Amino acid sequence: MELFEAIRTRQSVRKYADRPVEEEKLNRILEAARLSPSAKNRQARKFIVIRDAERRQKMIEAARGQQFVGSAPVIIACCGLDPDYHMTCGQPADTIDLAIAIDHMTLAATALGLGSCWIGAFYQDQVKQLLGIPEKVQVVELLLLGYASESEFRTSRKGLQEIVAYERWND
Repeated sequence: MELFEAIRTRQSVRKYADRPVEEEKLNRILEAARLSPSAKNRQARKFIVIRDAERRQKMIEAARGQQFVGSAPVIIACCGLDPDYHMTCGQPADTIDLAIAIDHMTLAATALGLGSCWIGAFYQDQVKQLLGIPEKVQVVELLLLGYASESEFRTSRKGLQEIVAYERWND
């Protein structure tokens, strides 16, 4: 799939088929994350892949009871290793670096025929406990991967004229 087709067709999937994700596809998606840029090329991140059905079911409660979380055959906990590091602009590097890596993964998943969904609604302490994550490490997002069980409703997007300004801010 061509890049702009993946960008155009990517959507959040909340209904997954009962079908495992092939190891080769999962590895290509994780490779997309590995190759993504990071602040100062620090690469201060770790991805915990959860495929075990029992552990995925336990993740439902940690994800605020969202049942569809457990139906995804793969959950990836995207972790920042240095939450105290902020870039010169004042933004936390871990959050931005992981957002870039996750976006790479979602586009790779789309290109490989898989669906994905970013999950930010979860309890940090519960996820850390379930996955044995050290206290200093922050789980920035959970990423679900799998085959969509049905077409999702497409959300609308604002037009460019509503989100882009040239040279200066305008209302």
